[in-house]
Amino acid sequence: MSLDALLADTGAWFTTALPDHGVLSLIVIAFIAGLARGFSGFGAALIFIPLGGAIIGPKLISPALLVIDGLATLGMIPPAWRSANRREVFTMAAGAILGVPAGTAALALMDPLTLRWAITAVAICLLALLVSGWRYHGEPRAPLTSMTGLIAGLFSGAAQLGGPPVVAYWLGGTTGFARVRANVVLYFAVSTCFSVVSYYFGDLFVPAVFALTVVILPSYAAGLYGGSLLFGLAKESTFRLICYLLIGASAVMGMPALDGILR
Repeated sequence: MSLDALLADTGAWFTTALPDHGVLSLIVIAFIAGLARGFSGFGAALIFIPLGGAIIGPKLISPALLVIDGLATLGMIPPAWRSANRREVFTMAAGAILGVPAGTAALALMDPLTLRWAITAVAICLLALLVSGWRYHGEPRAPLTSMTGLIAGLFSGAAQLGGPPVVAYWLGGTTGFARVRANVVLYFAVSTCFSVVSYYFGDLFVPAVFALTVVILPSYAAGLYGGSLLFGLAKESTFRLICYLLIGASAVMGMPALDGILR
């Protein structure tokens, strides 16, 4: 096959696979979500899933974010491996082994409109948990750590929203923010592997997911890099507040009742 024919076939594939609206909005949203993820180690899904789901639906946006985030954060894994409490991370990941498939089944089988309302409700509840300042202040124990992983895995499988339960649990002790961030990054690297397998068997990796990955990945990666720089420059309290406001706005704007605003 000649180069011209290959390019023509590639262009035709993109035309067919990409959603017919909202791609530019998704690129902007991905950059903002990447900023939050790069700084805190989590938060991308709380921004990207409600807004992206309002544009192209939850069954496309969740696997798209899984692939985009998995590729973009590969460079964050080696330093996280060195800094994280690996024993706690893998104990939590053991719980996610059960939670992720259950959440994936919900994503694959639930009515899309019902699922979007559920995602909005979960996002708002998790945001309230973070804003409330509640933390688990007891000593980390293996059963409780794995149970937290089970809950986070359920949210991750259904909508890639597993960050807040994990963060609320780990921030409660004496662990510094840098160690918590490393734990979160490493945990999601492991749970992403579970999600990839689960999404594959759930037939969620359709062509549009990979077309969106090619288009959106550069914007998300740029946001991720910018957020990582801000982690070393910005005050934690200031950026945390910005993330909360973005998450709250995303949850509200992603409500099915407001369809049409982002299209």
